[in-house]
Amino acid sequence: MAQFEFGPVDISVVSFAGDRPDDATIAAIEELIESGEIAVLDLLFVSRALNGDLTVTEFEDVGEEWGFTRIELPASGVIGDDDVADLVSMIEPGRSAAVIAIELVFAKRLTSKLAASTTDRPDPHLF
Repeated sequence: MAQFEFGPVDISVVSFAGDRPDDATIAAIEELIESGEIAVLDLLFVSRALNGDLTVTEFEDVGEEWGFTRIELPASGVIGDDDVADLVSMIEPGRSAAVIAIELVFAKRLTSKLAASTTDRPDPHLF
């Protein structure tokens, strides 16, 4: 079967009140990871002060402190400064957001199987 290092990746911005996600949000992310359907490749948090200033907090700096116990980031740094600048314009002053790069593991498995199936068959144009 063909192997791909990573599958399709979505980068999402999830806004929330306060300076950190609540326990239910953390649990939901960890449940999705445990199901094997997604993998979190990179995660950071952005807060916009009332005056509009942005503060970016790396997951590695707060993960354990904030209660994330089952997340390891295999591609930390995949979300760059340009991504943050483009995506955080929608964060209102006084709010925060998680910027999360999610690998769609189920799609990686499907793509690997499809790629393998095309290499196992003879080219129909040869006959």
